[in-house]
Amino acid sequence: MPFSAELYESVSGGPDVPTGLPMVILLTGFTDAGGAVSGLIEHLHATTAPDPIAVFDNDVLLDYRARRPVIVFDQDHLTEFRPARLELALARDALGQPFLLLSGYEPDFAWNAFSDVVLDFIDAFQVKTVTWVHSIAMPVPHTRPLGTTVSGNRHDLTAAHSVWRPRTQVPATAGHLLEYRIAQQDVRIAGFVLLVPHYLADTEYPDTVLAAADKVMVATGLVLKTDAVQLAREEYLARVEEQVQGSEELLQMVHTLEARYDAYMSGREAEEGEERGFDERDLPSADELAAELERYLATRRPGDDDKQR
Repeated sequence: MPFSAELYESVSGGPDVPTGLPMVILLTGFTDAGGAVSGLIEHLHATTAPDPIAVFDNDVLLDYRARRPVIVFDQDHLTEFRPARLELALARDALGQPFLLLSGYEPDFAWNAFSDVVLDFIDAFQVKTVTWVHSIAMPVPHTRPLGTTVSGNRHDLTAAHSVWRPRTQVPATAGHLLEYRIAQQDVRIAGFVLLVPHYLADTEYPDTVLAAADKVMVATGLVLKTDAVQLAREEYLARVEEQVQGSEELLQMVHTLEARYDAYMSGREAEEGEERGFDERDLPSADELAAELERYLATRRPGDDDKQR
């Protein structure tokens, strides 16, 4: 496997990895509505002390022009170069339970070779289960729990947690290819797709991080710390509610989405004439609503009050 070996470098002095651990896969890229994946990666890196095992080669897998690294400019000189990172690490949950965390950017290139490498890791470490999460924008209200679509071969999880089960064609991600190939190896795998309110999809929505963490815990038995995200959630929702209550258009849209959500969850179609007199065409587009909410949230800072403003 000479080409696959070039995709990554094993970390010198890396941790000893027990066999039979769960693996969690979090790849940012094509779909990350509400910042679910990027937010959970950041949170897990801050709370689970991941110890790198292998680091993947950006020059092989990453299109720099599509996702440019960050460079820090300090007045008259450059002080720091921050490349993207994709790594496999050994992490520990709040109880000290170990698990494997594959996290970072979704590869732009060499998907098949990347899948081969991940399958090799799964085989070498005798991985017990694989769980991955991503998120998409959907016309659902933020006032209801985030729904999920579940895929993979863990039918107990699908039965208990999949609220939307379409038959459709979608643009694939590297995560989809991994799930497809892992399932072919009869390794237990579950993929959770979070259904995020479309008008909040371009913001960093704490509910998505909490929902993603919850699904990981359900699928793996891990215990993840979420206190900090809970605090951020309360403030975020308070600001969103203030914005919604201040706009008749936003308020009407949310009420309509609530009615449709409740009708779907109760197993019935919305009654003809429900929300009579309301026409979605009279509302701003989803992009306009998201941009307005993002602008509003960006101008509000934690702890803002009348005196500070």
